[in-house]
Amino acid sequence: MSTVPAVGADGKLTVFAAASLKNALDAVNSACEADVGEKATISYAASSALAKQIEQGAPADIFMSADLDWMTYLSDKGLTKKDTEIQLLGNSIVLVAPADSSTAAEIKPSFDLAGLLGDGRLAMANVDSVPAGKYGKAALEKLGVWGAIEGKVAQAENVRAALALVSTGEAPLGIVYKTDAAADPKVKVVAAFPADTHPPIVYPVAQTTESEDDDTSAFLECLRSAKAKELFEAEGFTVLAPVASN
Repeated sequence: MSTVPAVGADGKLTVFAAASLKNALDAVNSACEADVGEKATISYAASSALAKQIEQGAPADIFMSADLDWMTYLSDKGLTKKDTEIQLLGNSIVLVAPADSSTAAEIKPSFDLAGLLGDGRLAMANVDSVPAGKYGKAALEKLGVWGAIEGKVAQAENVRAALALVSTGEAPLGIVYKTDAAADPKVKVVAAFPADTHPPIVYPVAQTTESEDDDTSAFLECLRSAKAKELFEAEGFTVLAPVASN
């Protein structure tokens, strides 16, 4: 007999969302409250961690991933309502340094990232499971520099934790989303990774199979509203899904 609480048992709309969405989604959540009828409770973490929690029965009505892989992971297990799955947002990854750093770089094949790091470490989200880390590793492999810096990587549980390592000066450089860099004045963008160095960065969203909250559909529709589009774009995201008609 499962002891996992029923989804929506407390009457609250619950969203599990990738950590990199926090600033934008908090703003969208507030803007959508009147249309939805309630303010969603949002849990932010690495997409990988959230997907595993949903698989284990955690109460979530909506899942917003930072990559297609973890949405597919749940979808293939029958844990999302496939007809609600939408490719909502796009993003890009950048190399960041503390705001007062004098580091300069041009991201190109075989660029001397190891030399830029010196004795320091490169902050990244977990490169095996967390989307931001996977995108970053893919880019470094494509550029032919992963082998030279693999032993210098400081892996964090999610992209915001990697950002914090750079923001606090614990790491001289890090790889995060462009939107993360824009959200933290204590870091600066050193250079952007070309889009062709990694898989397309896509944020899908879907309702979970176990969701019973009546406000879920209204929240998903508001995510595609004109006002949500404006808020997402203000944080640096690219909106991929067409705006929902009123």
